[in-house]
Amino acid sequence: MSSVVKNATLLFLGRSVVRLQALLGDPAARLFGMSPSRDPYPAYEAVRARGTLVKSRMGLYLTASHELCLDLLKRPDFGTLPAGALSPVDSNAHVDGRRLVNPVEESFLVRNPPDHTRLRRLVAPWFTPKGLRAQAATVERVVEEYLDDAARHSTFDLVGDFAARVPIQVIADLLGVPGADHQAFARWGSALVNALDGVRDLGEMRALHRGLREFEAFLDDLVEHRRREPGDDIVSALVAHDDLTREDLIATTELLLVAGFETTVNLIGNAVLAVLAHPRVRERLIDDPAYADAVIEETLRLDPPVQYTVRIPFKSTRVAGTWIPKGTPIMLMLAAANRDPAVFADPHRFEPGRPDGREHLAFSSGIHYCLGAGLARMEGAAALRGLFGRFPDLRAAGRVRRRPSRVIRGAARFPVHTGAARHHTIVETIS
Repeated sequence: MSSVVKNATLLFLGRSVVRLQALLGDPAARLFGMSPSRDPYPAYEAVRARGTLVKSRMGLYLTASHELCLDLLKRPDFGTLPAGALSPVDSNAHVDGRRLVNPVEESFLVRNPPDHTRLRRLVAPWFTPKGLRAQAATVERVVEEYLDDAARHSTFDLVGDFAARVPIQVIADLLGVPGADHQAFARWGSALVNALDGVRDLGEMRALHRGLREFEAFLDDLVEHRRREPGDDIVSALVAHDDLTREDLIATTELLLVAGFETTVNLIGNAVLAVLAHPRVRERLIDDPAYADAVIEETLRLDPPVQYTVRIPFKSTRVAGTWIPKGTPIMLMLAAANRDPAVFADPHRFEPGRPDGREHLAFSSGIHYCLGAGLARMEGAAALRGLFGRFPDLRAAGRVRRRPSRVIRGAARFPVHTGAARHHTIVETIS
C-alpha cells in the first residue's frame, strides 16, 4: 500500500471515530464533526459551560477560557504540536525525485525555539511599524484600483473580485512575485488553507500533492531568479542567507503567502458581513472613515479568521487543577476566548470601539503572535474605508457561502450589489 493510500485510509477511519464520539456527546468530536458551514459559536459556548478545561475521549483537552488560553500561549513550557500532527501532507511524498516540503509543519508557524526564533527573525523587518508605513500607500492604491474594477459592475463577488485581490497583491509584491503569477499564487494559497482541516479522500490528497508540486516548482524558479537578480523583497533577503536550507526557504515563503493572504481575505469578508448586519455601524463608518479601524478590531474579536490553535506541554504539568501528561494536546479555542464574559462585557454584541476591544486573541499571543497582524489590520481598514466610501448603499446580492474550513472562518463567495435599487436581506449575520 502506498503512503498516500495509507494516509487516506487513516483519515477515513479517523472520521468514522469522530462521528461515533460526536454521537456519544464528546465535545471535541462535536466540533470536528460539524459542517464547516454551520455557526460554530453555540458549540463553543457548550464547551465553556462544561468548565475551564474540558477533557475529550479523543485524547486532548479543550478550553474556551480567555485567561487560560492567554496563559498557555505565553508559557515557555508549552509549544506547538510535533511534526506530522497537523498537516495532511504526506511527509514521505516525493515528486520528481524530491520530497515535498510540508507547508505547515516545516514553517516557523508551528516550530519551537530555537528554529522558530531563527526563521521568524529573518522576515520580521518587513512587518515592523517602519516596514508597514512603507506599505501604506501601496495598500491604499491597490484598494482603489480593485474598487475601480468592481465599479464597472452593479453586482460582484466581494471575495473573488475584491477581498482576495488586495492582500494577494500586497504579499506578492513583498515576496517579489511577478504580477502575472498573482492569480496562481492566490489559488495555491486557498488550497493550502483548505487543507488545514484535512482531506476527505484519496483524490483530494493527490490533488493537494499536485498543487504543492506546482507551487514548489514555481518557488524554486523564483529563488533561482532572485539569486541572479536580487531585489528589495523578502525572497531575495532569504536567498542571501546561505545557512537556510531549501526546505526552510520554501516553507517560510509558503507560510507568508497563507498568513499574509488568507487571514486578511477572511477578515475583510467577516467585517463586511458585520457592517451590513448593523445599520448604525454602517452609518458611522460612512460618516467617519477612520471608524474602520475600530470595526476591524471588533471583527477580529467577535468573528476572527483563525478559530483555534493547539499547544502541548514539554513536560507533565498541572493546568487549571488538572494533571496534564507530557505531549497531551490542548485545543485553545481563540474565537471562544474572544467571547469570554469574564473579560468582555456583553461579549456576543458587535460593538466597535469597546474599551477592552484589543484584548482579543485573534492573532494569538506570546512568541507565536501573528507576525502580519499590523499588515492585516491596515489592509482590512483600508478595504472597509474604500468599499463603503465608494459604495455607501452596498447590499448582499445572494447567499453567502462559507469556506470549507473549521480552522479558518470566512466567506468563499459573497455576492454584493453596489446600489440601493433593491433591498437584499442578509442571509447570514454575525451571531
